[in-house]
Amino acid sequence: MGRRPPRVARTQAASALVLCTLLCSAIAAAAPKPNILHIHADDHRAEGLHALGTDALRTPHLDTLVERGMTFTCCYTMGSMVGAVCTPSRTMMLTGRSWMRIPKAADPLPNAADPATFLPRVMAAAGYQTWHIGKSGNAFPPGIRAFETSLIEDGKAGTRAGSSRRLADRTIEFIRSRAASRETRPFYIYLAPPVPHDPREAEPQFHRLYDPATLPLSPAFLPLHPWDNGEMTVRDEQLAPWPRTPEDTRRQLADYYACITGLDFHVGRIFEALQACGQWDNTLIVFSGDNGLSLGDHGLFGKQNLYEFGGMHVPLVFAGPGIPNGKSRALVYLMDLFPTFSDFAGAPLPEGVEGKSLRPVIEGRIAKVRDVLYTGYRDCMRSIRDDRWKLIRYPLVDRTQLFDLAADPHELHNLAAQPEHAAQVARLSALLEIEMAASGDKYPLKIEHPLPSHWSPPPPMQKRQAPPSNQAVSKT
Repeated sequence: MGRRPPRVARTQAASALVLCTLLCSAIAAAAPKPNILHIHADDHRAEGLHALGTDALRTPHLDTLVERGMTFTCCYTMGSMVGAVCTPSRTMMLTGRSWMRIPKAADPLPNAADPATFLPRVMAAAGYQTWHIGKSGNAFPPGIRAFETSLIEDGKAGTRAGSSRRLADRTIEFIRSRAASRETRPFYIYLAPPVPHDPREAEPQFHRLYDPATLPLSPAFLPLHPWDNGEMTVRDEQLAPWPRTPEDTRRQLADYYACITGLDFHVGRIFEALQACGQWDNTLIVFSGDNGLSLGDHGLFGKQNLYEFGGMHVPLVFAGPGIPNGKSRALVYLMDLFPTFSDFAGAPLPEGVEGKSLRPVIEGRIAKVRDVLYTGYRDCMRSIRDDRWKLIRYPLVDRTQLFDLAADPHELHNLAAQPEHAAQVARLSALLEIEMAASGDKYPLKIEHPLPSHWSPPPPMQKRQAPPSNQAVSKT
């Protein structure tokens, strides 16, 4: 066994470590706080950029964030008790709280509705100029009102085609006005475009880029979901005919991609404005979505499900000063953005924030912030996953799915009934109960009299066609 270093040497080493830590803290404190530009799209699938794996998509500007920044490939919104999944999603993000503890939820925390605890107020207290522009419907109105400035885009049919351009115009005006007025506060911009949510209207030049006949379908495309998941005829599921057809699905994909490409083009204009005003190098840019969308996967079209390429899985990319290039498979939630932004801003967290800062993961100090991640939808679906395995439980119809995500990322092969995987089902089921209890989720995973799982489209809806992309559809 080697000799221990002398006590004096150990003391000197410890002192040097303390001094180094203090110096690093002092340097960090003296460094200017970064601007934060958060681009938060509506109904944006987790792989919905060219650089995130959708080869047919043209997104050169948002791709630059992926190419130079950090991508979290396993980001989710926790769940929803309503069909408009974006409402609790955006509420969780702006409060940092889980889905059962946000304002007006089943078990809200005592200070859950206090605007002083909302992200815009926390950032303002840290010295930021807070500015929002974007959708108003199915957002979180108290959180939006907490911004110093909030501008609303209605996103109605007939106006949606120019929404990305209008939002970019106003954002560019804001960036330029700061330069003209010599504003010294860093900014926190929350840019919340109402796309690619339907009605999927983009400017004509972006629709012309996509020929539906050439677009590939998902490997998980099905004409019908094989059984009742508890939410088969919700509004989003009525936007396509039953059974789903390849032709209609490709047409909807073309409109969806056109909206994303239009958003990308105008985001590129914002990037140019940041560069022209000398703010590019000190701006942390974050791109994310409020929830996913199925668009034919598993025979579904909405976000009211728990499949990986369905409702809760979203994109999340960070790029900017000090952000390394790479990908992380850490299991994260959108509510983790609250403490992450606060961390970069040097802002203390209010009591009740449940999200976890992702900054240590981004900077390579830790690999993950949680071991498992659970999601839920109403009383009919619960899910849990770890680094490899995923279980989905449907208590109302007594169905269970088990997927090996490493071998089966599109969840094509349900392993739950195979005897060799019984231990895996039991392990994940136990973990799911623990996570539900920790989040105040009291809905049962088993009920006494489950419903039949067989399902077929109701006769009046069997021939219903998806509305054209320029037709208004009220949101759930």
